[in-house]
Amino acid sequence: MLFSSHVNSVHDKCLFFVCHFMFDTSVVSCEPVEIKLENKKLKGFNVKLKDTILFPEGGGQPDDLGTIAGVPVLRVIRHGPEAVHFISSALEEGQEVHITLDWDRRFDHMQQHSGQHLITALADTMFGYKTTSWELGRQRSSIELNTATVKPGEMEALEAAVNEKIRAHVPVTVQLLSIDDPAVEKVRSRGLPEDHAGPIRIIDIEGVDANMCCGTHVSNLSHLQVIKILGTEKGKKNKTNLIFIAGNRVLKYAERSYSIEKSLTGLLKTGPEDHVDAVDKLQKTVRRLQKSHLTVLREMALLIAQNFKNKPDRGNFFSLHNRDGDNEFMNIIANEIGFQETVIFLTVGEEKGAGLFLLAGPENIVTELGPRVSELLQGKGAGKAGRYQGKSNSLTKRAEAEALLQEYSCKLTVVEE
Repeated sequence: MLFSSHVNSVHDKCLFFVCHFMFDTSVVSCEPVEIKLENKKLKGFNVKLKDTILFPEGGGQPDDLGTIAGVPVLRVIRHGPEAVHFISSALEEGQEVHITLDWDRRFDHMQQHSGQHLITALADTMFGYKTTSWELGRQRSSIELNTATVKPGEMEALEAAVNEKIRAHVPVTVQLLSIDDPAVEKVRSRGLPEDHAGPIRIIDIEGVDANMCCGTHVSNLSHLQVIKILGTEKGKKNKTNLIFIAGNRVLKYAERSYSIEKSLTGLLKTGPEDHVDAVDKLQKTVRRLQKSHLTVLREMALLIAQNFKNKPDRGNFFSLHNRDGDNEFMNIIANEIGFQETVIFLTVGEEKGAGLFLLAGPENIVTELGPRVSELLQGKGAGKAGRYQGKSNSLTKRAEAEALLQEYSCKLTVVEE
């Protein structure tokens, strides 16, 4: 599939020692549009050019980025055989423009895409696992294989095989075939899109794989540097997702891993080989402390409730805030005090941050005031049978909520008298 002779010439030349490709062309059309990009609505212009070096999203590969006439290109999509560039500023039809390509992004995509072809081909040859789809992610990529499970040792063998091909300096070439060429039937393909136009583009990894593909690729497997298969995950519908990184991503992954390892060594005061054991011991200690903490909280809740009940002048309103409590803590207090004749207002969490709340008392008061308390605490709650509780996004206005409840509890006292 050919979007532009210049898009494909970038693949064929594969100039590795420049930061950006540059190209001059002219504007064919420029139309105002509104698009959704990363969950944001943006107004701008769809620009078609006489020719382009910017690859439009397709074949599992994200689009290129760059500039047109100095204006950043935010998205490139395909309409039939044409690439459509979305930018924020209008251009004149017929205007001569200078294009630059974000080469680092392009080369990264080339490494991941060619790596996917290589892994896909050898997974099929070695184990009969066919690729049903793939995704080029921002940090790592995944290949969906048509198998529910993989056997122990297979991924290690596959990783060794793909890296052996990289070390063998295997050429990668492009062939352009007409759609009725008999050779088309011999190449691997998941089918052509309905709006396909022009010749069929074949990516040929010499002696390894020939596959229909519109994407950009390296011209030799040695340019992949290295491939690391990170592992596999259970996929959908009895499929397995193979997770991998290639080229410069492997170097960045190693750098991040070493940085994390160095930080853990400082925190845990152990060598890297003991990190797992040290974390396991810490987790067990934390679980024991959490269990003890919950026991103490429950006992504290009972003591708080009993202390209130033993007061001769306790009144019919009780309010308490505890930073470290939870829903169980609040419910124990409410149940122990009893809320048929007492209005109880409890909150837990940071004093001016998010937290939990519980309002308990005579059903008519709780039904009326529960939503108002929830609103003051910027939260959401629900209730029944004299109990209203929920989550608060901010406890800043807790004092206002308490004053409101205390006022109503005073009215309750007057009525009882």
